[in-house]
Amino acid sequence: MRSAGQPPERGEPPAWLSETLHERRIVLLTGRLDDALATRAAAALMSLEAAGARPIELHVDSPDGALEAAFLLVDTVGALRSPVAARCRGLVGTPAIGVVAAAGHRSASPHARFRLTQPTVRMTGTPDEVAARARQHRDLLVRFQARLARVTGRPVDEIADDMRQGRYLDAGEALAYGLIDTIGGPPP
Repeated sequence: MRSAGQPPERGEPPAWLSETLHERRIVLLTGRLDDALATRAAAALMSLEAAGARPIELHVDSPDGALEAAFLLVDTVGALRSPVAARCRGLVGTPAIGVVAAAGHRSASPHARFRLTQPTVRMTGTPDEVAARARQHRDLLVRFQARLARVTGRPVDEIADDMRQGRYLDAGEALAYGLIDTIGGPPP
């Protein structure tokens, strides 16, 4: 957390709001899911875990991002003793969908939308470095699709096809698809 005199980084809430959210055991995952956002969210989750094993809410509104950043949060959520409930609002893109899938309870606001698509990746370097990075990205994508298949009960091929086609789902469709458990309200 920042001290009261320091301005927040771009995308971070002001200090007073961060403190209030922390007291209520709420972590925001908003904006592009990159390494910086994933690191901040993981640190907040681990900080709340250290303060006790009470439930944590993860509020998600992240339209795109990187698979590597998503897996950092998936692993963090998986290592926590505290139950994590994900609440989706706005647009939730593929990397954030993976984070939501790691939560013990998954809900969405009635107007939330979900976008299953293949995450973009930018690669630079020598041809060998680009080829190695492309293989690594493909492997992550396969692991990601297998994880979503386990959570949703859908075949991996269906998940892969939906991601290739760039499928959008509203909250009701996401519920039927198995991406969330409930629409609206708090967890039971």
